[in-house]
Amino acid sequence: MKLYTRTGDEGRTSVIGGRVAKDDARVEAYGAIDELNAFVGQTAVALARAGAAAGEAGGPSWDDLLGELTVLQHELFDCGSDLSYAEPDPAQLKVSAEMTARVESWIDRYEAEAPPIRRFILPGGSEPAALLHVCRTVCRRAERRVVTLAATGQSCPAEVRAYLNRLSDYFFAAARAANARLGVGDVEYERGAHVFRSGKT
Repeated sequence: MKLYTRTGDEGRTSVIGGRVAKDDARVEAYGAIDELNAFVGQTAVALARAGAAAGEAGGPSWDDLLGELTVLQHELFDCGSDLSYAEPDPAQLKVSAEMTARVESWIDRYEAEAPPIRRFILPGGSEPAALLHVCRTVCRRAERRVVTLAATGQSCPAEVRAYLNRLSDYFFAAARAANARLGVGDVEYERGAHVFRSGKT
């Protein structure tokens, strides 16, 4: 089987249930999720490298985060799969409320690791945190593309939108926990107001 088919040379591609333009809102949505998945993979590679170096120097372990990122990569494929149906049967959908709830439990755990914050923070600090912030921003863009798809009136599973909304919070919490594990302080946006009253995101 050849990798190329030439069927998309005129700017159209297949979804489950028909063919659409390659810039159709549905393709934009699951394409953004695919891009996010690639950034999650890049982050996992960097964390694995950091973990190997930390093991030699007595630094923090990233095993929990690495395991979660692998789970998330599979679930992002699930999101793309659910969005690829022009008219899905609910029984065919993979993304569930239980998946979103599990991400929430991970967020709570990482929030407990980091000190309270009052202002918005600058993305960065350590390399692991910076990469997780990139994932957060790409996740927000993917969420916006899904919202755009829903606004067109086309079929768009609501649970995918909820999952992505929670996932961006996960990347934020994980980034802050990564800095805390490495003893690197988050840098607050100095001209920002106190927006986090309870210290939570």
